[in-house]
Amino acid sequence: MTSLLKSSFSNVTAILQKNNAKIVPKTEFLMRFDGCSKGNPGFAASGAVIYQNDVEIWAGSKLVGYNETNNYAEYMGLIMGLNKAIELNITELTVEGDSMLIIKQMNGENKVKSPNLIELYKFADNLKTKFTHITFSHIYRNFNTRADELCNLEIDKNGSM
Repeated sequence: MTSLLKSSFSNVTAILQKNNAKIVPKTEFLMRFDGCSKGNPGFAASGAVIYQNDVEIWAGSKLVGYNETNNYAEYMGLIMGLNKAIELNITELTVEGDSMLIIKQMNGENKVKSPNLIELYKFADNLKTKFTHITFSHIYRNFNTRADELCNLEIDKNGSM
């Protein structure tokens, strides 16, 4: 039995290494963010939600502009969520978003090339330093429905142009 477990574990380890997968420790707090732009660029809004042990403890949305890109709105959602986590004195945070670009930029895997995103990236990157432990992971859109809902509610509330 023990040798079977060791063999299975080494197979899993090899698969994880081959696929460059990371095992991320779960924290008590999870923040998910999203952004949407109707027109891209266009009428844009952001949303973020914070969970404590899988229970929603805060949700927010904000209109971010009338001629903004989706990536701009995504960064604004990230910043809104990080600011709220800091305000709530959260020191260890798991961050998830469905924008592969933003997640890779926050993890230092992609450079920020767009001039209108550089300052937002720098601001978000500075906010990272306020946490003792923070991770950024990509999730598929179907796992980010609450943050997406918040964006769309904000667009609907303010009326699209």
